[in-house]
Amino acid sequence: MNSIPFADLDELLHAIQDRIDDGDLAAVVEAVAPATAEQMTALFERLPLTQRAVVYRLLPKERAIDLFERLSPGIQSDLIRGLQDSEVAAIFIDLDPDDRVWLLDELPAAIAPRLLQGLSEKERQLTAGVLGYPKDSVGRRMTPEYVSIRAASRVAEALRRVQDRLDEAETVYTLPVLDGGRVVVGVVSLRDLLRADPDAIVTDVMRPAQVVTAYRDAEEAARVCTGMRLLAVPVVDKEARLVGMLTIDDAVKILELEETEDAARQGGVEPLRRPYFATPVRSLVASRIVWLLVLAVGATLTVQVLSVFEATLEQVTVLALFVPLLIGTGGNTGNQAATTVTRALALGDVRPRDLGRVLARELGVGIALGSLLGLLGGGITAVVYDPRIGSVIGLTLLAVCSMAATIGGIMPMIARVLRVDPAVFSNPFITTFVDASGLVIYFLIAKAILQI
Repeated sequence: MNSIPFADLDELLHAIQDRIDDGDLAAVVEAVAPATAEQMTALFERLPLTQRAVVYRLLPKERAIDLFERLSPGIQSDLIRGLQDSEVAAIFIDLDPDDRVWLLDELPAAIAPRLLQGLSEKERQLTAGVLGYPKDSVGRRMTPEYVSIRAASRVAEALRRVQDRLDEAETVYTLPVLDGGRVVVGVVSLRDLLRADPDAIVTDVMRPAQVVTAYRDAEEAARVCTGMRLLAVPVVDKEARLVGMLTIDDAVKILELEETEDAARQGGVEPLRRPYFATPVRSLVASRIVWLLVLAVGATLTVQVLSVFEATLEQVTVLALFVPLLIGTGGNTGNQAATTVTRALALGDVRPRDLGRVLARELGVGIALGSLLGLLGGGITAVVYDPRIGSVIGLTLLAVCSMAATIGGIMPMIARVLRVDPAVFSNPFITTFVDASGLVIYFLIAKAILQI
C-alpha cells in the first residue's frame, strides 16, 4: 500500500481510530486522502459502525458515492443506520435502480417507503419495477436502465440512439435488438456496431441472443452470464419482451454472495452477509448457536447406537478402538460426495432428473474407495490384532464408504427436488447421519463375524 503513508491497513485503521477518539477530524481526512477505492473498501470492512459513519461523512461526495457502491449490501445497510436522513436520501438518489433494490433488501421494510418517496417519479417507477419481482429472481437484480435498438434501423441511426442515451444507461457494450413488439430478436456489441457500414441494417450485424426470463433464479441467470462470458444478458418477461439487462458485474456479485452462503451452510453456520471484522460478536454467536444445537441433538443418535451395542463392546473391547476411524472415514466420504454434487448442481452439470445416474455413480465411487481402504485397513488390523477383527474392519470400511458416498451424493439432489438450498443439507448433517448408520453397520458386521 505504497500510496498510503502507513505501513499497512492495520496501521492506518488504528491511526484513524485514534484520531477520531481525539476529535482530530482534519487528521482523519489527511490520512484517508491518498487511499485508493479498493483500500477504502477494505478499511470500511474493518471499522466499527460509528467510526465508519464519521469517516464516510468526511469524504467528498463523488468519492463517497463511489465507495458506497463498492460496499457489500450488509455494510451498506449498517452505514445507512449510522447516517442522518438527509445523507441517506442523497446516497439513495445517486444509486442505480438495481443497486437501490440490493440495499432495500438489507434494510427493515419500514424504511423502504420513506426512501422511495425521496426519488423523482421516473426513478421511483424504475425502482418499483425491479422491486416487483420475487426476491430470488433475476428480475430483482437486473438494471432497467439500458439502451435497446430496433432491428429495422440502420447502423448510423442505432449509433445516434446510443450516443443520445449514454448518460441514462448502466451498460451499452451489449445492445439488445428488438422488433416492433419489443421482443428480443438478437443482440449486437457496440464494437460490431462501430465497425459496421453506417448504411447497413442492424439485422445484418446482430447475432442470436441468449436471454433469461425475469422470474428465473438469479444464481442460474448469473451462471448463464458468466459461463458464456457475456458482458450482459437481456432479461425478458413471459412474452419475451425486454424488461432489463443483467450485467456481468451484478452476475459476479450474485455468485459471490451465493457461494458465500453455500460455504457457510456446508460448514454448519448461517451466512454473515458482511465481512468478518464488521460483524458484531453477538451476530457471530447467533449464526452458529442454532446449528450447533440442532447438530448436538442429532449427535445423540450416535450415543443411542453405542448404548444399544454396549454389550457387544463389553465382550470385544478392541472394537471400541476403531470407532473414531470408521465414523471419521464415513463422514469424510459423505462430505466429499456432497460437496462435489452440490458444486455440480450449482454449475448446471447435473440436474434433479439425473438422480438415478448420480446414485449409481456415487455408489460405484464408494465401493471403489471402500475396497481400497478396506484392504489396507483390514490387512493392517489383521496383522496387529486378529484376522477376524481385520475382516470386520475391512468389510465395515467397504460398507460405510459405499453408503456414505451414496447418501452424500443424493442428499443435495433431493434438496433441489424439494426446492430447498442443497447447502442446507450441509456436511455436518450428513456426517451426523453417517456416524449413526455407520456404527449400526459396524456392530452388525462384528456380531455376524465374531459370533457375539
